[in-house]
Amino acid sequence: MEVQERVAVPIFTEVDRDVFLNEVYPGRSPAILRGVDLGPCVDRWTVEYLALKGGQREVKIHVSSVPQMDFLHKNFIYRTLPFDEFVRRAAETKHSDFFLAEEESYYLRSLGEDVRKEPADLSRQFPDLAEDFHTPRFFEPDRFFSSVFRISSCGLQLWTHYDVMDNLLAQVTGRKRVALYRPQDALHLYLNGDKSEVLDIDAPDLKRFPEFIKAQRYDCVLEPGDLLFIPALWFHNTLALHFGVGVNVFWRHLPAEAYDKKDPYGNKDPVAAARALQTLERALHTLDELPAEYRDFYGRRMVQRIQNRTYCHNPDSETTIPRSLSHKHGRVYKDL
Repeated sequence: MEVQERVAVPIFTEVDRDVFLNEVYPGRSPAILRGVDLGPCVDRWTVEYLALKGGQREVKIHVSSVPQMDFLHKNFIYRTLPFDEFVRRAAETKHSDFFLAEEESYYLRSLGEDVRKEPADLSRQFPDLAEDFHTPRFFEPDRFFSSVFRISSCGLQLWTHYDVMDNLLAQVTGRKRVALYRPQDALHLYLNGDKSEVLDIDAPDLKRFPEFIKAQRYDCVLEPGDLLFIPALWFHNTLALHFGVGVNVFWRHLPAEAYDKKDPYGNKDPVAAARALQTLERALHTLDELPAEYRDFYGRRMVQRIQNRTYCHNPDSETTIPRSLSHKHGRVYKDL
């Protein structure tokens, strides 16, 4: 039986802004940043403290009877709860009060005040808790896009997807496993929009998804206080090993005009990419005017031209961690 190739995400310690910008960021690969000061949140954010500080502010949450949430097929429901009640339920393994089942799973992804226009911002939605969290200053302040507050039940697994902005995932409490896949492996992930149709990445149905085995998987486990750098376009899938709280900080690393201004979530394709995809659809409709053998011939020519014009390297070639992610200046690099 074929086994998917796995790579351990490297761990950096003693990371400051200079180290991040000069040694981590240029590699454009995931990296764990350990020992960065996230503020008192790492020690303070217990269930009781969160419930006290968050109070009875109502939050919209995902609720599922199974821990493996599937966005494409919507195996969850949306419900609203007071924040303090939500936190208590999410920390439980079995519930006396529930919507679907005693062992249902909960997930919060914070939203902006106007969900259709405003990105999430921890300092606006949860100002008392934001005082405890120190946003890493690894990018220019005017590049900031959003800070997304996330809380999940133990065992909750979120679907594989990509984002179009760089981000830092701060694991404040609990442990979390993260599996990542290179942008170059997009063709092996059976995409539907920005999400993979392969829900169970640990035991995939290879009869339905035979190409999935070709995708190279990068693995890591985040400990409380860890930061994970997730470059734009890298696919990621998360599994909460404990009840956990985290904050995603997204920033615009492309010029502001490259992004869709009406995208409060930061996951719409860049404007130029969206235009290119629309043009491609029109070209494909034009090819439909031809007989099958001509469509096949000119389709292959189009594919070859796209590969020659856009691919950075052979998509089937093996990729290793860049030299910029190696042991330098006495800092610690280690595999999981």
